[in-house]
Amino acid sequence: MGIWEGIRQYFTGHDDRILHTKYGEFNLAKEGDRRKVRKMVVNLQRTTDALTRKDIQDWRNAWQLAINVDSPNRKPLYDIYRDVDADLHLSGCIEQRKGFVMSRSFKIVGADGKEVEEAAHYFNQAWFRQLMKLSLDSVYWGHSLIELGDLVTDGDGCVCYEGVKLIPRKHVIPEYGRVVTDLGQDWTTGIEYRRAPFADWLIEAGQPDDLGLFLKAATQTIPKKNALAFWDTFAEIFGMPMRIAKTTTRDEKELAKMERMMDSMGASLWGVFQEGTEIEVVESTKGDAFNVYDKRVDRANSELSKLIIGQTMTIEDGSSLSQSQTHLEVFENLVESDRTMLGDIVNNQLIPRMAKHGFPVKGLRFEWDDSVDYTPEQQVAFEKMVSDRYEVDPKYFAEKYNMPVGERRNVQTSITGKEDEADDDKKRQKNVRPFFD
Repeated sequence: MGIWEGIRQYFTGHDDRILHTKYGEFNLAKEGDRRKVRKMVVNLQRTTDALTRKDIQDWRNAWQLAINVDSPNRKPLYDIYRDVDADLHLSGCIEQRKGFVMSRSFKIVGADGKEVEEAAHYFNQAWFRQLMKLSLDSVYWGHSLIELGDLVTDGDGCVCYEGVKLIPRKHVIPEYGRVVTDLGQDWTTGIEYRRAPFADWLIEAGQPDDLGLFLKAATQTIPKKNALAFWDTFAEIFGMPMRIAKTTTRDEKELAKMERMMDSMGASLWGVFQEGTEIEVVESTKGDAFNVYDKRVDRANSELSKLIIGQTMTIEDGSSLSQSQTHLEVFENLVESDRTMLGDIVNNQLIPRMAKHGFPVKGLRFEWDDSVDYTPEQQVAFEKMVSDRYEVDPKYFAEKYNMPVGERRNVQTSITGKEDEADDDKKRQKNVRPFFD
């Protein structure tokens, strides 16, 4: 059955299914809809990426093809992005930024703003964390089209998605909302994934015309890779002393024997040469390789740090405490923008689709829970401030710190004791004054 035949059947009839779990009955999505989306993914003709050397001219030509209004083509640009993604320093910056976002806590709240703890179980799943990571990748690649998996039940009998998958980016034309089955096809022949039934099973992250941060990062990763390759060539040529053999013989056999000896000279340096042969070792005088190549690599790394995390101190080096705190604030602003983007995707795309697939999440919202992300020192100060002013249920401390908690102490006694100590100090000061007078 073809894609268009499947779409025609979608408008003529469906097959409803009910999933019975201990959490209740769930009206699963139409099985025909799910087959259509799976059919679209299966029909994509995957091809092997060509790992060829790229330079700045290739990057510029690929950029020009990607911004073509009539027929946008991101395939050459994504080939360059694959090389960009392999940069070690850039990968570290990206993982640091993504790690700060993924480590934050979240909560599911109702229309009244109160947390619905039961609903959090539907999101504390592996598929949801993978969805968040793929959505964050859109910041660097420019766009991510994510397919929701089949509806199954987890170990607790709770309905969930089997997983999520990334639609191959080279097949997606986000400018026009199409997916082409074969690379090189015109976008007009592609499948409109923003319409039913495909839209119900797809999550779109990133703006349609955004090419991502890798576009700018390529201006540093390409020269950096070349500088490292040139440095290796320099070390191969000038890193070891040159050996020169001089002889007056014209016998080809003797010359061949000398060549073999010179070629096999290693840790045990020896040779048998005829009289009149001179062996000379010439040391290299090239000493500026470090400043030429290593400085260029350092500059590329610092530029990549500024692009991805907005500063350099949290990943490269540090100076004063005040400067590092300022740099950390800049980095946290980027983390906050990523959190806002993920919140919009979950609330505007994921939750409506989950409700349509039978999840009991209608009317709920996803929010970041910053109250849980205090440092241990901040948490202790916060709890002390509250407990000094209000009566706190001992069960809070017993459950949080897993320790037995008895009855609350009489705070008034300790306060009275401090007042008595203050009075004693005043008396001692009064008795001392006459002596000095």
